Amino acid sequence: MKFRNILLVVLLSSTTALLSVWGYNKYDSYQQAGTQEPGKLPVNYAKFFDKDLAPAGAIDFTAASMSATPAVVHIKTKTKARQVSNNLPRGRNPFSDLFGDGFEDLFDSPRSRTIPEQRASGSGVFISNDGYIVTNNHVIDGADDINVTLPNRRSYKATLVGTDPSTDIAVLKVEGKNFPYIVYGNSDEVKLGQWVLAVGYPLTLDVTVTAGIISAKARSIGINSRQSESPIESFLQTDAAVNPGNSGGALIDTEGQLVGINSAIASPTGSYAGYSYAIPVNIVKKIVNDLIKFGTAQRAYLGIQYAPDNIPEERKKEMGIKEGDGVYVTEVPAGGAAAAGGIKKGDFVTKINGIAVTTGPEMVEQVTRYKPGDKVTITYVREGKENTTTLTLKNKVGNTDVVKSQTIIDKLGAELVTLEKQKAAAYDIPGGVVVKKVGSGAFKNTRIQDGFVITMVNGKEITSVEQLKQALDANKGTTVKLEGIYPGYESSYGYPLNLSGLD
Repeated sequence: MKFRNILLVVLLSSTTALLSVWGYNKYDSYQQAGTQEPGKLPVNYAKFFDKDLAPAGAIDFTAASMSATPAVVHIKTKTKARQVSNNLPRGRNPFSDLFGDGFEDLFDSPRSRTIPEQRASGSGVFISNDGYIVTNNHVIDGADDINVTLPNRRSYKATLVGTDPSTDIAVLKVEGKNFPYIVYGNSDEVKLGQWVLAVGYPLTLDVTVTAGIISAKARSIGINSRQSESPIESFLQTDAAVNPGNSGGALIDTEGQLVGINSAIASPTGSYAGYSYAIPVNIVKKIVNDLIKFGTAQRAYLGIQYAPDNIPEERKKEMGIKEGDGVYVTEVPAGGAAAAGGIKKGDFVTKINGIAVTTGPEMVEQVTRYKPGDKVTITYVREGKENTTTLTLKNKVGNTDVVKSQTIIDKLGAELVTLEKQKAAAYDIPGGVVVKKVGSGAFKNTRIQDGFVITMVNGKEITSVEQLKQALDANKGTTVKLEGIYPGYESSYGYPLNLSGLD
């Protein structure tokens, strides 16, 4: 009996002790909820002590700055004063019936205004020893004269090789050799928190270096839509101080390699307020090569429409967008590369040539590196299952042809040929350009008829299509006067041609 009592006491004591310990642990865990246990690291720190990601020691920017600054130039532009049309509606002048349509030209026209000469400046980067310079399109857009000054004070007149407003990139060329230049880096290897330096000519100061870190990648801020209907944005975001004048300058890593071209700032005042944005060098390299080789960017299209990033949940439901990793495909137009590759609405694009993409800007950045005709492997998820397809990228019009650069002559919308010498002699003129057929471009807004022979532009003699092109280029953005004859008629004729929007 005693033994049973003793056993009962022991069991009760043990149970009480266990419940007390369990209760205390429960209470203690509640009290310590959200705190960290010493000696343990979460999974996101698994690679913290890897060689490539280990915290660096003290960093010296001296070598990188000294290597890069000689290759960053000051770009100064000048845009001539020009007269532009106000495009205001106007009734017919009652005196035109008596004195002709040119009567109104004797007086100031309310339909035009004069824009005074403008000067601006920015930065640029030598990318080769034979004088090629990369800068922003917005730095030189509309400029009549472009001059570059090196840190050693030597100045050169630059010629424009080509521009790509979609990416805000332009390439210039100066004559000479053995120029200093910055070595290309690899923007894919740039990491968040990595030190970078911005080099340029802010606020018209001499070459200036500022330091910061990469604060984000694949940023889209909508700024390139100001100059292009099909903008490409996948910026490197930094907190290196960048001000007006830095545009087109270099963003380099601590080894002095080019990782981006500074392009924009986020600021309510127009000056530095915390963040700046640079075009990744891997995009820059591709566009630069296109502009030098073809005169225009060879942009490839995947052939899909996709859901914007950070779209509100309510809007997602309205659009029927599912949850998932990758870029959600909302439409697949017929005839595009994606349609040919079997991609459908509702798929999630997750990789391009094995490189993961989680946002629209990341996907666009990858596609931008290729040209029409290139084959790429697309990984996508459909109903939870991963699939892979290989497709051929196309250009904007749906084929793989090389896109040619359009000159101001191409944009006139007319078929133009140089007048044959025999015919020029028969017409008793030195030469000219025959308007064989008026199309749907700028010529459609004039009264020029098929067969008109252009002999002068603003009083300057024209004897070939090349001379016509040079004359129009010299007066881009303005309204010029074309003079010439119609074969078989004795009189000469003059027509105003508005070049606004054609440069």
